[in-house]
Amino acid sequence: MGHQLHTPVMVTEIIDYLNLSPGKTIVDATVGTGGHSRQIIEKIMPGGRLIGIDRDQESLAVAKEELRQYGDACQFIYGNFCDIDSILAGLKIKKIDGIVFDLGISSFQLGDPNRGFSFQREGPLDMRLDRNSYISAYDLVNNLNEEEISALLWNFGQERWHNRIAHLLVEERQSQPIATTAQLANIVVRAVPQRYRYRYYHIHPATRTFLGIRIAVNRELETLEKAINKAVECLNRQARICVLSFHSLEDRIVKLNFRRMAQEQKTELITPKPLAPNFAEVKTNPLSRSAKLRVAQRL
Repeated sequence: MGHQLHTPVMVTEIIDYLNLSPGKTIVDATVGTGGHSRQIIEKIMPGGRLIGIDRDQESLAVAKEELRQYGDACQFIYGNFCDIDSILAGLKIKKIDGIVFDLGISSFQLGDPNRGFSFQREGPLDMRLDRNSYISAYDLVNNLNEEEISALLWNFGQERWHNRIAHLLVEERQSQPIATTAQLANIVVRAVPQRYRYRYYHIHPATRTFLGIRIAVNRELETLEKAINKAVECLNRQARICVLSFHSLEDRIVKLNFRRMAQEQKTELITPKPLAPNFAEVKTNPLSRSAKLRVAQRL
């Protein structure tokens, strides 16, 4: 196959924490190109059932192909994980024995310039996980006003120079629309004061802007909150939910919701503090460096 498959993060830990055994029904709520699913299905055969959900039809097609040897034991659903309750109802599944959410964007998605997720390759300003959704990054960047863009960059990207970036964006788009990832990245670099450009966290100055816009385009934080709460309701007793997040805003939502559900005695926290990937994993897969894994168990 010609494309670069995504290397799944913290697979060993997730497999351990899910407590897998033959015959269980497990949901991979962000199946991507099937990295975690391949490991899960091996542990729940014979008799197990894996439901893989994704908003990205291209990733889903790859996962289907990668896991076709498992036949009917794997089912793939194009949909948003915040509809987990109706997806399971549609499959006539009442309760599940475990669920995993991997909230990162995959190297498969980042590597395709036409998707517009990365400032490292020029492509259209898109960033939609689901190609059928209406609003793209282009729409937000070219239609929101300066205050709205500034708030978005701060609220979702925690971008320190949000005011300056928003100001320059609005100024620039008056002469021509901002249509490509390279145009956007270039504006951000110019907006950040020179002495901070490359000292700033040792990451590209546009990293947080791209993150903030992507989260807004895909409404990632609000769907996550809904999905976690619905997922816990779908779990059998003693079944576990594993959530792998890649930035502090996501991790905070997971932490606060897990904590609240523990207080309501719906779940118990299996990881009081989030787990991080080990040194060896970060060395072989630098994309894993910001990962945090939290696990809760249904009471």
